[in-house]
Amino acid sequence: MKDPENGVKPSFGGASVAGRGDDGKSRRRKGKRGGHARSAATSAHAGQAGAAGEAARPLDSETETPSRKRKRRRRSHAGAQAKVVQASELGHHQAHRAVAQPAPEPDAGAFSGNKKNRRKHRGKRGLQGRPLTPTHDAHVTAPPPVSPQRSPAPSAIQAPERQAVSAVQNGPGHERVRPRAEKGTRPEDLYAALDLGTNNCRLLIAQPTRPGQFRVVDAFSRIVRLGEGLGASGRLSTDAMDRAVDALRVCASKLRNREIRRMRLIATEACRAAHNGSEFLSRVVEETGLELEIIDRETEARLAVSGCSSLVGRETRSVVLFDIGGGSSEIAVIRIGENRSSRLANHITHWTSLPVGVVTLSERHGGRDVTPEVFGAMVAEVEQMLGRFDCPPVHVVGTAARPSDFHLIGTSGTVTTLAGVHLDLPRYDRRKVDGIWLSDRDVSAMQAKLLSWDFAGRAANPCIGPDRADLVLAGCAILEAIRRRWPSERMRVADRGLREGLLTDMMAEDGVWRRARHRRSQRSSA
Repeated sequence: MKDPENGVKPSFGGASVAGRGDDGKSRRRKGKRGGHARSAATSAHAGQAGAAGEAARPLDSETETPSRKRKRRRRSHAGAQAKVVQASELGHHQAHRAVAQPAPEPDAGAFSGNKKNRRKHRGKRGLQGRPLTPTHDAHVTAPPPVSPQRSPAPSAIQAPERQAVSAVQNGPGHERVRPRAEKGTRPEDLYAALDLGTNNCRLLIAQPTRPGQFRVVDAFSRIVRLGEGLGASGRLSTDAMDRAVDALRVCASKLRNREIRRMRLIATEACRAAHNGSEFLSRVVEETGLELEIIDRETEARLAVSGCSSLVGRETRSVVLFDIGGGSSEIAVIRIGENRSSRLANHITHWTSLPVGVVTLSERHGGRDVTPEVFGAMVAEVEQMLGRFDCPPVHVVGTAARPSDFHLIGTSGTVTTLAGVHLDLPRYDRRKVDGIWLSDRDVSAMQAKLLSWDFAGRAANPCIGPDRADLVLAGCAILEAIRRRWPSERMRVADRGLREGLLTDMMAEDGVWRRARHRRSQRSSA
């Protein structure tokens, strides 16, 4: 029989309803409204069941009217076309799967009245329903638009959307497209400081952050013992120079791999005192390309103070800062009045540089087997040197409720080693050592403990190790002489020194912190 409205003759038995053999599968997926999957062979009444054994659904005026059949045919036909279009587009336009797309519209002849439906739903598709036009740097061809309206131009796409499109378009087989830097941004302002001392070679690369502070980007430290044998011969040995040059090659490689705005490379007591110090620096230039400058002792003392300025609190009025090095020891007496300068080095009233360090002192007295008598002899030698330092006594003011406004600051491997042993660290940790306070009783106890250990016991401690086992007691002897000259209730440990002072001075001279403060004030006012 024929449909009175469309003239379509429905078929029965094993034929598909719409005359397409692949629509039965679509109808089974779409048949959710009836609660069961509809059979591909629809029967006219219950008595005409299909050969598959599934009972056919009856066609009566209540359950299967001709109008309902037409709607079901339209849904199945539109769903099949949508799957075909989506399957063809999926292989060619995978880059656009992150962008929402509307379902393709069926053809004009799919069912009667479709022009009306297209006009009805066309206005409901917004900007997010159309595929975005790829940016100019994309390597993927954009799919044709699914509506007569034009896709937005690249300039009309917002920045987050453009980045998302660029991210999905750069899949396998395409070059990686990095987002462009925003206008007005500047590259990192990196500063480098290198300190070639009598015992260590140290490098620090940092970036300024908040006023008076910086962030460490890269660091390097190696024990080279450049001053080994210097006290006896007055010259740098060949083995010591070779060790130093090897370490400087590593530093040169680190400096070449970064864009450094400004750097300062210094050498201290070993190159100052050696007769062949200038020859050694010429060799360094030839083999590494690094040009080091030999600084005097006053500059070294001021740099040590600049590096520890952040550890001096506002309540402090007097400080004795000392840096126990490998070939010399710098001491600075600092008195701070009511008007505190931004540079702590401006408050230095007296300073001295003792021509003795852990390397030279241990070589003269022996560093492996140190008895209490040997330790006492080392302390007496340093005390004799300090006796020639003309400096008025420091006035200490303190009460029971308020600690003294005077204290010591030690910046050297000796005091950091004492702090690590005091904390009983399984391995040395700068974050736990830098800035901690040690009482006078704690320092005395740690020195006595180290003096009771033999060389093997000191070498086994993770905070000392075999490289410092023969030097640490010589450093304790220098520290003991300083403590006797300037008695204090407490001492602050600083795991910092000349490198930090060099970085602080360079950043302050360039005004990087003033510019940052000016930019913050402009943003806050805006």
